[in-house]
Amino acid sequence: MARSALTREEVLEAAASLVRRNGPAALTMRGLAAELGTAVTSIYWHVGNREQLLDALVERTVQEMGAVRPAGDTPAERIVSVARTLRRELRARPHLIAMVHERGLTERMFLPAQRALVDEVHAAGLRGARAADAVRAVQFQIVGFLLVERNRERSPAQSPGEGELWDPQAAGDPALARALARPADPERLFLLSVRALTDALLAEPGG
Repeated sequence: MARSALTREEVLEAAASLVRRNGPAALTMRGLAAELGTAVTSIYWHVGNREQLLDALVERTVQEMGAVRPAGDTPAERIVSVARTLRRELRARPHLIAMVHERGLTERMFLPAQRALVDEVHAAGLRGARAADAVRAVQFQIVGFLLVERNRERSPAQSPGEGELWDPQAAGDPALARALARPADPERLFLLSVRALTDALLAEPGG
């Protein structure tokens, strides 16, 4: 028996969950109805056809990505907090982000984070083209790091692996060789790179 009192938000949340787990191709009206324990006609009533459902999911994702709130006591700390939040949110919904991109809404999706970064570079005293370069540099760093990160996660097992390629005894810097032989820590590397980039961008020219 079809459940009652189903809401549009419940339909969208279930659809988003299906896409996050299995990708857009797995999202069918029948599958979504089964997930919700309701009739297919109820899904159509709340969100329209599949294309309208996908459009609604994309719009929902754009709105969710707009909820970036800086945290920290200084502009540099707040910029890093925006970067960390954006990376986390992008990683949490790769299939949905791909749908946003396919519909040509990526720039709109990033606009709230860009505005947050603009506020912080202004607070740090940057203006004009220098401020714009700083905002874009941070944004490109986030997206570029994420692409490399996901590529490493998806790549086949490497043989020999990085740990086998570095011999501490043969290296001129054994401590470096041992460190490179260990698996990379993406979170630590992301913070290291964003903090270094932010410090450089906010530094006084010639300082």
